[in-house]
Amino acid sequence: MSRYHPLLVALHWLLAIAILVALFMGTFSLAETPNSDPNKIFGLRGHMSVGISILVLMLIRVITRFASTRPPKVETGNALIDTAGSVAHVGLYVLVFAMCISGLALANLAGLPGIVFGGYGTLPADFSEYGPRAVHGIIAKLLMALVLLHVAGALYHQFIRKDGLIRRMWFGNRKS
Repeated sequence: MSRYHPLLVALHWLLAIAILVALFMGTFSLAETPNSDPNKIFGLRGHMSVGISILVLMLIRVITRFASTRPPKVETGNALIDTAGSVAHVGLYVLVFAMCISGLALANLAGLPGIVFGGYGTLPADFSEYGPRAVHGIIAKLLMALVLLHVAGALYHQFIRKDGLIRRMWFGNRKS
């Protein structure tokens, strides 16, 4: 077998898009919009919806990953690079889950579910008074760095090693 399960492939690419959208929204849109701006609630609604979707899809991904067979690990011949790749993959899972949990904690402490989805109450003047806000921001930066490292690793395999690694996380016959 040379490819991942089709559901894992679909979840990988769907999550890649969702995570990039959530990181972009949080970093470049929500962070720049004051809480007094009426558009902030619309942005939070989108950000929180994407974040909750990411959490659900990640749970499905973890279950599918353990329930399905996987292709053998690709080895580069360099133990340090191979270990870094494994650690980076675990790190992606940990950071995405931590991002979702810190987002949920922040939302609950700030009363956002009722404000954003129920239409009652007002946003606090600033989210920085809530501890999970700082954690959420730090995790976002770490996640961005690890995503960049992940993409760099995939490009290294594709264009320097030319070992077909990216094909494993694409659709097609699992035996080819």
